[in-house]
Order: sequence, then structure tokens, then C-alpha cells
Amino acid sequence: MNTILIVDDHSDIRRLLSITLGKEFKIIEAEDGASALAAVRHHHPKVVLLDVMMPGKIDGLHVLEAIKADPDTRDTLVAMITARGQVVDHDDARARGADAYFIKPFSPLQVLTWVRGHFK
Repeated sequence: MNTILIVDDHSDIRRLLSITLGKEFKIIEAEDGASALAAVRHHHPKVVLLDVMMPGKIDGLHVLEAIKADPDTRDTLVAMITARGQVVDHDDARARGADAYFIKPFSPLQVLTWVRGHFK
């Protein structure tokens, strides 16, 4: 079963995505950037659903850069799920290697469709 890492400091967002994706994928959760990087290194998920704004020194964009810079994880698909909806935010995330960009409030079914599209 393919593994998905859900990274968000809001437990309700993690729960919503876990419920939506959990029947088809193995779900791992993290609530900040540091624990996200540790989970990526330990579990090697195929997909990371990543919030941008999180507490701590490591935000989602830094997690994204770290994933894409590491030869062992650079092929991991990363979708940003964030409240930052300006074009400049989207373009910045894409330039750093984001594979998709969902703006909160988002449709969990759109995320599920995107994830499924990469495993068929």
C-alpha cells in the first residue's frame, strides 16, 4: 500500500484528509516541519500533502525544498495545501518543486483525485 504523509498543524485538516484517503492509502501524519522531515526520512512516503504555514523554524516551503534537494526523496510527490492563495505564492511553491497546489478551503475529493491520478 502506498504511503501518504499529511503535514498540517491543524488536527482537523489532518483528520479530514486521513478519512478521505485512508481507505486506499497508508496514512502518516506530522504537525510541523521538523517532524515532517523526520517522517519523510523514516517512512519514505510516495506523496506528501504539506501545509505552508506551520509553527517552528521549518515551514512547509523549507520542507518542500529539503525533500526535492535530497536524491533519496526528490521523486516524492509534494502537494501544497495552504491558505496562501496569491499567484506569487503558487508560483513560488512551483519554483521550489511543488507538484500541486491546493488552496484552503479545498475539496478533499480533488486531493483524492490528484493522488489517485499518480498511482493508476
